Amino acid sequence: MSSVAPLLQAFFTERLITQRRVSPHTIASYRDTFRLLLAFAAERTGKEPSQLDLVDLDAPLIGSFLDHLERERHNSVRTRNARLVAVHSLFTFAALREPGLAELIQRVLAIPQKRFERTIVSFLNREEIQAILASPDRATWIGRRDHAVLFVVIQTGLRVSELTSLRCRDVVLTHGAHVYCRGKGRKERCTPLTAQTVTVLRSWLKERHGGADEPLFPSRRGDKLSIDAVERLVDKYVKLAEQHCPSLQDKRISPHVLRHTTAMELLAAGVDSSVIALWLGHESLQSTQMYLHADMAIKQRALDRTAPHAAAIGRYRPPDALMAFLDGL
Repeated sequence: MSSVAPLLQAFFTERLITQRRVSPHTIASYRDTFRLLLAFAAERTGKEPSQLDLVDLDAPLIGSFLDHLERERHNSVRTRNARLVAVHSLFTFAALREPGLAELIQRVLAIPQKRFERTIVSFLNREEIQAILASPDRATWIGRRDHAVLFVVIQTGLRVSELTSLRCRDVVLTHGAHVYCRGKGRKERCTPLTAQTVTVLRSWLKERHGGADEPLFPSRRGDKLSIDAVERLVDKYVKLAEQHCPSLQDKRISPHVLRHTTAMELLAAGVDSSVIALWLGHESLQSTQMYLHADMAIKQRALDRTAPHAAAIGRYRPPDALMAFLDGL
């Protein structure tokens, strides 16, 4: 075997699984990265993936691989950077096992992350939320399940993976009602539930009749919903809601947009950003700052508090309708 095969096996079994105990999501992401990289390297070098040496994965090849991801596979810069994180992690591990290749390894580790534009987060307003929640047909079992799913996502801001992993025993509807989940990075947290959400979940659990360890939101077959199923569910009800709320037609709604909506609702209610970070399970406050940038109401209040010296407080308003028309051109 070549130097890459045993190195990669040790990287996954020793470093990631045994030493760092990373999540299954991280394992899957790194696995996919190296599947793509080895296939790309095999095509470029003419070697089988199992015959590749570490010297075959030099900085020029890694750079070409990253360009391939963007240009030919049409991956975003974020995805490109995520693949590079996996490569850097492997080569950091390799530095301890292959000291004779230190120069090659350092050149790969020197490949930088690419900067990208940060767009303002998309979220729903109250009218759009109500339109989506009203879309499921609650005369059917599927409709009642989907209504409960949407209600929980919008109120709690759970990630899709957290939602689909919920079991019946993770919901507490007595005093101090909350939902328990294990989130990103194995961080455990409890998210409080509103009285309205408690009512919806009580009704659903009464109909669900599930055991403590069974999925809270099962599929037709009784197993837990997949992430793809939740994405299709959201897309389905957004399309139905567009008939009554045309503003939804101009937005691309995904389950993560519903999570953004939760954050914006909390922010609008005056909840501190540090509390929102705890609510959503963010690793740091920096992840929550994007909601401050998206909230125009906060910026408007800040603007209303400022004024030129010796000037009336408030924004300038054109004194005449005709002037307002001209200013708007």
